[in-house]
Amino acid sequence: MSKQLNYMSPVLNGNIKVPGDKSISHRAVMFGAMAQGKTEVTGFLAGEDCLRTIDCFRQLGVQITQDGGHVTVESEGMNAWREPAEVLYTGNSGTTTRLMLGILAGTGFHSIMTGDASIGKRPMNRVLNPLREMGADIRGREGGQYTPVAVQGKTLKAIEYTMPVASAQVKSAILLAALNAEGTTTIIEPVPSRNHTEIMLQTFGVQLSQEDSKIEISGDQQLKTANVEVPGDISSAAFMIGAALVAEGSDITIEQMGTNPTRTGILDVIKAMGADFELVERDGAGEPSADMTIRYSKLVGTEIGGAVIPRLIDEIPLLALVATQAEGTTVIKDAEELRVKETDRIDAVVTELKKLGADIEATTDGMVINGPTKLNGAKLASYGDHRLGMMAAVAALITDGPVEIDDVECIAVSYPNFFEQLESMIR
Repeated sequence: MSKQLNYMSPVLNGNIKVPGDKSISHRAVMFGAMAQGKTEVTGFLAGEDCLRTIDCFRQLGVQITQDGGHVTVESEGMNAWREPAEVLYTGNSGTTTRLMLGILAGTGFHSIMTGDASIGKRPMNRVLNPLREMGADIRGREGGQYTPVAVQGKTLKAIEYTMPVASAQVKSAILLAALNAEGTTTIIEPVPSRNHTEIMLQTFGVQLSQEDSKIEISGDQQLKTANVEVPGDISSAAFMIGAALVAEGSDITIEQMGTNPTRTGILDVIKAMGADFELVERDGAGEPSADMTIRYSKLVGTEIGGAVIPRLIDEIPLLALVATQAEGTTVIKDAEELRVKETDRIDAVVTELKKLGADIEATTDGMVINGPTKLNGAKLASYGDHRLGMMAAVAALITDGPVEIDDVECIAVSYPNFFEQLESMIR
């Protein structure tokens, strides 16, 4: 379904709470299913991706009830899981697919996993290589590089693995496999990536050690149940942040937004660009959060690359749009990871923003944007990618003329009430 937007230079004002963090929601269900007993999750993101995770564990025999943002997981532990009678379907969720590979590799049964057409094009070899070093038996298309994949669970062995690129999904898959491995597994990251898995494993009673870029975890550890409060997803909040920055006169507050330091690269970048915002920290254990007030700002171009990239990889489409309104040149580099997301986000972002009149060019590992540029209305493609769909919607706030976006249903993957919240702030 397509949607036409004609906002006509709106001002945004108000307080909102964005949906729960997608990464944390996935892990809360997974770890609750691995633990023995009852786990309560509040603030859960009831988006398509996270619902696929729930469905997968239900097929393994785990009792899960979900009512909006409240989820109860009741499990007898991994040893009580049953072999799934049907193929595990992960939809569009790369997190579900890759982390489940690590979990299923150490079980005692056979399972098959597949996703939608987009997942079928996303390479799994970065996860499979270390898992196979641990002794995992995983097979599929082109040597198991693409779904569907079949996993024959077996006892694994610990490894020391130096990751070629920073990836929270790959790291997490290894950590989860390591729980069913004999010995102590060591992971060395080139630069820190999202650490939601490490934080939550400790919340569920798992012992691990971290020193600089090295993580060590021993096998034969049983997860204990825990209650998890999921903060707002900063990757979803990014689109509201961007909307306030570019819509003249805007002033909004985003409540209880997750501020895990491995995810706040966007805040570093917009600060360098001259954004006017402030954070008020919230109390709470585990994952940090804050209330963020963000206002329309006159921005300047900047360089985005290096160690900050893993901390904002999902926010780059939005930052590219924001950069079209900044004075000067913005260079995004070291972001090759974007080419293996839901779509090739480098080419897709450049193609769609050019339709609006942006001065933007793709490079092998990013893009170059010159601004400020007046944007015009156009018909845009979402590519079935939720973040590109939301980028297009934010662009409609500042275009001279309407913007039509195809396949807006894809936005429900991470932000089911996106349009409702955005339009509730328009004054």
